[in-house]
Amino acid sequence: MVNVGLVGLGYWGPNLLRNLVTNRRAGRVVICDRDEGRLNRIGERFPNCERTLSFSEMVNSRDVDAVLIATDVSAHYPLAMEALAAGKHVFVEKPFADTAEKAGEMADKADSLGLVNMVGHTFLYSPPVIAIKGIVDSGELGDIRFITSNRVNLGLHQKDVSVIWDLAPHDFSMIFHWLDAEPTFVEAFGSGYVIEGIPDVAFVNLRFPCGAIANVQVSWLAPSKLRKTVIVGSRKMLVYDDTEPYEKVKIYDKGVDVIEPETFGEYHLAYRTGDIHSPKLDSFEPLAVEMEEFLRCIETGSTPKTSGRSGLGVVRALELADASLASGR
Repeated sequence: MVNVGLVGLGYWGPNLLRNLVTNRRAGRVVICDRDEGRLNRIGERFPNCERTLSFSEMVNSRDVDAVLIATDVSAHYPLAMEALAAGKHVFVEKPFADTAEKAGEMADKADSLGLVNMVGHTFLYSPPVIAIKGIVDSGELGDIRFITSNRVNLGLHQKDVSVIWDLAPHDFSMIFHWLDAEPTFVEAFGSGYVIEGIPDVAFVNLRFPCGAIANVQVSWLAPSKLRKTVIVGSRKMLVYDDTEPYEKVKIYDKGVDVIEPETFGEYHLAYRTGDIHSPKLDSFEPLAVEMEEFLRCIETGSTPKTSGRSGLGVVRALELADASLASGR
C-alpha cells in the first residue's frame, strides 16, 4: 500500500481526498493546509486522515511515500521540488507549473530520481475522451483536418491567472492526446472585461505536424455553460458534448468528396450525408481512475498516461498562448 500526503484542501483537494480514502492501494493518508479552520473542517469529514499545518513536516515523514499537490499554480513548483528532493512520488494538479522552464525542471528531477510524477489532466481518464482516442486511432474519421472546442461559462473569475491558464489545459490535454502531438504554431487573442489585466475571454489557434488545425475558445463571460468539441476528419465527423447527459459522443457520416472530371472541366463536389452513431460509453468516475493509475504506477514503476512530460507539453502551449495574447503576435 502507498502512504500519501495531500496538500491543498480548497476547491479540488477534497475531491482528490475522497477518491484516495476509498482506494484499496492507499494506506496512511495525511492532509495539509495552511488554513487551520479549513483543515479541521475537511478533517472532520474524513476522520481517519491525519492532519498537519506543516508541509515540510509531512513531506519529510518516513511514513509518506507520495505527495499530491492541489494548491494555487504558483506553489506547484516549490512544493513539488521539495517533495521530489525528499524522495517522494508527486502528483500535481493542472496546470503542472506556471512556466515551461519550471515544468521541465520538475519532470527532469523526477526522472533523474526514478520517481513517478503525474499531472491532473482528469479528462484523459473520462469515458468519452478514452472512446474518442480509440475512434481517432482506428482511422474511422480519416485524416483529422480540424478541431474546434468551446469551454465557456459565467464565472469563476480568477485573480491570479488568465482564463487560458484556468480552462485551456483541459482542451489542450485532450487535443494533444488525440493527435499524439504538440502544436507547431500557437496564436491567441482575447481581452479582460471584468478584472483589468486578467483576460476572461480568449480564442486560441493551433497547428499540428499532421496538418490539422484547432481553435479553442475559453471564457468566464458567457450566458450559458458550453463544453463542446467538434472533430472533422476526411471521412467522418465527431461531436463531443460534455453537457449531454447520455449521448456525449456522436459520429456523423458526413463529408465532401471531390469527383475528378472525366473530361476537361470543373471539379464536382459530392456531399455525403449518412447515419449518426452514438457509441456506448463506459460509466465510471474519471478521478477515481486517475488516482488508481497514480498509486498503481508507484507500486509497479510504470509511467502514467498523464506524466510530467505531458504536463510540460501543455504548459509550453499555455505559455506561448499567453505570450501571444499579451503581445498581439
